[in-house]
Amino acid sequence: MVLSISIGIILIFVLCGAFAPVQFAATATSLFDSSIRNFGWFFLISTFGCLVFAFYLAFSKYGRIKLGKDEDEPEYSTISWFAMLFSAGMGIGLVFWGVAEPLSHYLSPPEGATGGSTEAARLAMRYSFFHWGVHPWAIYTIISLTLAYFQFRHDKKGLISAVFSPLIGKLSEGGIGAVIDILAIIATAFGVATSLGLGALQINGGLNHMFGISIQPVVQVVIIGIVTVLFLISATTGLDKGIRILSNANLLIAVLLMAFVFLVGPTSFILDLFTSTLGGYLQNLVYMSLRMTPFTQGTWVGVWTLFYWAWWIAWGPFVGTFIARVSKGRTIKEFVLGVLLVPSLFSFMWFSVFGGTGLHLELFDQFPIAAAAKQDVTSALFLTLQQLPIGHIIALIATILIITFFITSADSATFVLGMLSTKGDPNPSNKVKIVWGGLQSSMAIVLLISGGLSGLQTASIIAALPFAIIIIGMCVSLMIALRQDEKSLRSRDDRRMKKLDELLSIQSET
Repeated sequence: MVLSISIGIILIFVLCGAFAPVQFAATATSLFDSSIRNFGWFFLISTFGCLVFAFYLAFSKYGRIKLGKDEDEPEYSTISWFAMLFSAGMGIGLVFWGVAEPLSHYLSPPEGATGGSTEAARLAMRYSFFHWGVHPWAIYTIISLTLAYFQFRHDKKGLISAVFSPLIGKLSEGGIGAVIDILAIIATAFGVATSLGLGALQINGGLNHMFGISIQPVVQVVIIGIVTVLFLISATTGLDKGIRILSNANLLIAVLLMAFVFLVGPTSFILDLFTSTLGGYLQNLVYMSLRMTPFTQGTWVGVWTLFYWAWWIAWGPFVGTFIARVSKGRTIKEFVLGVLLVPSLFSFMWFSVFGGTGLHLELFDQFPIAAAAKQDVTSALFLTLQQLPIGHIIALIATILIITFFITSADSATFVLGMLSTKGDPNPSNKVKIVWGGLQSSMAIVLLISGGLSGLQTASIIAALPFAIIIIGMCVSLMIALRQDEKSLRSRDDRRMKKLDELLSIQSET
């Protein structure tokens, strides 16, 4: 039922986007604007709440509890684990926005700063850290932690509905549970199909910049076709081969690319920028987390921060399910600190290197990258790399990195959709994964040709509002289960200590 209804709803939306793209986009935009305008405060509070709750779990008495049985050990090495969760979470986004977002904020900064000023540059970097730092990873942490805990410690199915059993009991296996799972599948399918389309546009832009290949739908359809074949090959080889190997390769290429730009770019400036921006970010973390503009009625927070928060929440089912699947055997403390801090630190370094290099070219070398990026956001990265030694080769490597991140995200999503639509099967069949992979690519192609891609992107984010409520329910359900679990662990420890005391007493008497 879940699989059939999900596919039916997805096809209805796709047909609307294909045959009435203008009306579809207008309706989706209106609904999104309404949710942001009326519930922006809720997005901010719930996201900040996820961050506070995650840190609480890590350093509380629950931190020692394993995501699995007490004797379970991690299935993947720490490096492979970081690589997989990072590639699924936001790898391709960092490559695309690493230069473009700081430059966009530099021209149109928040907090009433003057565009193009020194203060604008400072705020541009701080808010780039903010949008790609601990907040999105807190959302992923809560969802994936809850799923992994119930799946591996309490032998529940790998479904979002299954984690609600302590809260709603058998209802989680009935109609309410089906609604939760259908919403997760729809949000995942929409988000991935949109990313396939946007990724094709990005790759087409890179090929146009380097080789002069024209930007047109035919080229983008060919790109999607090639990438589909590649990610299906990866997806059907399983986690231990395809996704793990590609994720490790992604991380290696990304680190080497970042190290090259750091060394041949304005190294001292980048180090100074990283240090000062990290300080400003930590100092203003709570203020930025809860910043609204009720008196000035400004639109910047809605256009950027609230849009991002809604986007991360909408992507939460996909990323959370995947991270949970590869995290068996780790303690809650290890999991939270690993998922929350390591990718965030990498994001800070990435934006400092690439965004810092772009701002340095704009501010000190008088190279108009910001204006060029405003005209075509896909050009920002390539224009920046072009100014460096062997820039053309580096731009080619960056394009390859976009493609490999693209493949990893797509095959991870295919894997997750297979799990969610087969009652939480941790190893869905290749047939199911191929069906979902083909459906995602078909959605992206239809919407690219019809021009309805932006409408679908907005529609996918609308799912964030009900899913934010689901995340709160997941937190409550997790706490109920953790309290029971910790109580049983404490009782077990007390019995062990009592037995040890008895043995010591007998030994002493002897």
